[in-house]
Amino acid sequence: MLRPKVPTNPTPAGLVVPPTVEPTAIVRHTPPPTPVAQSSTRRAVQLTPTTALALVGGGTAVVLVVGAVLVSMLLAVAISGVSVAVCAVVLRSLLASGRTRR
Repeated sequence: MLRPKVPTNPTPAGLVVPPTVEPTAIVRHTPPPTPVAQSSTRRAVQLTPTTALALVGGGTAVVLVVGAVLVSMLLAVAISGVSVAVCAVVLRSLLASGRTRR
């Protein structure tokens, strides 16, 4: 392994002396392994018109289902917000009418 040295700066001019690297192990370079030719056992994917139509139909179905779920969640949040607003208005009017009667 290499042991790093902290660079020293003996001069106040801002010049940094680069650290020296001391090798602690002998590294032997081995030649890279020879490449092996790949066998062509894998077949390329071929899309027939029926398969392409099935993929398009499946993708369309997924998009429609996800869209319906997102729209229903947005609608639920909107209905909840409106109902809370209506409750707030009713409570406000009840409290205001209670103050004026006394």
